[in-house]
Amino acid sequence: MVQQAYLEVVRQSDPTAISPLVKERVFYYSLKRLLDVSVAILALVILSPLFIVIAVWIILDTGLPIFFTHNRVGARRLTRNGFSYWQQTTFILYKFRTMVQDADESTHRAFIKNRVKECDLPDDAYYQFKANDPRVTRSGKILRRTSLNELPQLVNVLKGEMSLVGPRPVSPYEADEYQAWHKERLACLPGITGLWQVSGRLDTSFDYMIRKDIEYIHNQSLWLDLKILFLTIPAVLSCRGAG
Repeated sequence: MVQQAYLEVVRQSDPTAISPLVKERVFYYSLKRLLDVSVAILALVILSPLFIVIAVWIILDTGLPIFFTHNRVGARRLTRNGFSYWQQTTFILYKFRTMVQDADESTHRAFIKNRVKECDLPDDAYYQFKANDPRVTRSGKILRRTSLNELPQLVNVLKGEMSLVGPRPVSPYEADEYQAWHKERLACLPGITGLWQVSGRLDTSFDYMIRKDIEYIHNQSLWLDLKILFLTIPAVLSCRGAG
């Protein structure tokens, strides 16, 4: 209660404050960062030939650019007047390009707005939208299906903007639609994979996704991160929920 009271005071000068930082997790955050950097560097070295193959494939299919960059909502740990909290931020997310150049995002904006509003609807509608999106290229369909388009986010991990494990980063126009309790899922570094990704996806709703992300935030540990990473392997190989 005391921390929440401090948070309300902080929000008067910083409306981007999300939630108080759990001080007992400071050591965990250090271990998590060490894991992130170690795995990201190793993965980038091992997968560098695959990066080249994908880059050539995209160029042959639809030309340049190879990468897609987009503004996404993230978070960072901040201390002000001795009080530590999560602050909402934005960063540039990297992906292999899977859409036509200069793709119009107005349809996606409208769909996301409705998806957040109808939060109890099954999430398969979202993946049907993604699977039938006319903006997606031939190479893009396969890259999305196999989740290979997400690999450049290892660079975001190295930069400290993302973690290997955490809630997926969302666009600012999705975050703008969030109810107050939805924003609790932002109190964490966004991740390449997370608890929701290994807990159903297609058979779940937007509301369920939010609750699984908040569940992860409340129960973060190195063991849970490792468990999610290992569970991600069969999820990716099965292409479950990708599209």
